[in-house]
Amino acid sequence: MMNLMTGLSGMGIHLGGWRHRDSYDTTCMDLENTINTAKIAERGKFDMLFLADGNAVRQMDKPALFAANSPSDRPAVFEPVTLLSAVAMHTSRIGLLATATTTYEEPYLLARKFASLDHLSKGRACWNVVTTSYPGDALNFSLTEHVARETRYERAREFLDVCKGLWDSWADDAFVQNKDTGQYLDPTRVHTLHHKGKHFTIKGPLNVARMPQGYPVMFMAGQSEPGRDLAAYGADCVFAVTNTKKEGQAFYADIKGRMGKYGRHPDHLKIMPGASVYVGRTASEAEEFYEELQSLISPQVGVPYLSKLCEMDLTPFPLDGPMPDLSGETNAIASFRNSIAEMATRDKLTIRQTYERVLPSMGHVTFKGSTKQVCDEIEDWYTSKACDGFNISVPTVPRGLETVVELVIPELQRRGLFHEDYTGKTLRENMGLPVPTNPHFPPWREAAK
Repeated sequence: MMNLMTGLSGMGIHLGGWRHRDSYDTTCMDLENTINTAKIAERGKFDMLFLADGNAVRQMDKPALFAANSPSDRPAVFEPVTLLSAVAMHTSRIGLLATATTTYEEPYLLARKFASLDHLSKGRACWNVVTTSYPGDALNFSLTEHVARETRYERAREFLDVCKGLWDSWADDAFVQNKDTGQYLDPTRVHTLHHKGKHFTIKGPLNVARMPQGYPVMFMAGQSEPGRDLAAYGADCVFAVTNTKKEGQAFYADIKGRMGKYGRHPDHLKIMPGASVYVGRTASEAEEFYEELQSLISPQVGVPYLSKLCEMDLTPFPLDGPMPDLSGETNAIASFRNSIAEMATRDKLTIRQTYERVLPSMGHVTFKGSTKQVCDEIEDWYTSKACDGFNISVPTVPRGLETVVELVIPELQRRGLFHEDYTGKTLRENMGLPVPTNPHFPPWREAAK
């Protein structure tokens, strides 16, 4: 069965989506609308909800873009783990995926937050491991410039190892809480980490009991060489930016092919490309909705936002002229820039045509048409080993998400591609992912007691 997830933001993926008449009237710091979105997604049996995040207010130097806002700028949002802890109280089965950075956070505090979320949600926590792509974040952490890519990934690998070590602090049965004997915990069932590495020195143990899932499900998004290798090393799921099935197949084969050197089975990692879905009961209904949204993007907003994705100022270039050369290094999200460059070159797109193509899906593949047309494409990608499922983005919320739940999900279920209901107690069980073994308290030792 394929896996499906969707975003929790009330903005929608389309740059003009929040302006549409069928979108929420308010999305800024609105808990009620967020909970409503979560309930719609859980009704559709999505495996998890995704909450992106950053640690800076973006685009202040671009007045038109700053005023218009966009789905990835997030000038005023809840801290992800805090928000998902609240959402956990209003849902019961759907996974909760929060973004947190290994570059500007500390392992002990982050390990504690996600362990707490896993307990509060009864085994539904998921961590989107990022090294932070936005250079401006560095200025909020006593730095004058962004940490170099190589250092970020080196730190991230050690950060992951430390978190896993902290999550392995306690045996599952460490807290006996026996009222008759007066014994609250078993001192023999705790392990102290004593980690000393290049970036961190941490004693431990973690002051949270062993999580229901062992570790939260681990998501990553890198498509650079170090990003792919880090994913093969430590991810349970991987985001992908693949605009064609062929690109998806190549990425899928590459990541899965790297796992053997780390002693991992390819089935123990799920590859989830982003896909923006514009669906209607008929193709014309979907197209009409799409064109309504496209009319809400002006060049004054479209060009600056494309510039942001490409990490290059495109405003000096002719709007109806060709895209400039995008080759060269970037310290931000290389996957978006590379994907856009390849698409623009392949299809000989102008700057206007590029933003009109890219912004409805924010750089990801777009599936547009009737229920059958959309589901045919989803099925083709999945059965062709271009993915293990999708991160479904919708153009507007709640309308776009409700339409996917009402039209797409039932058709995928009818075809036997997606589950009829949740089958496990935890997110790992529902995703078909293994539960990590605690190396200090393995099952065989517990059984021998």
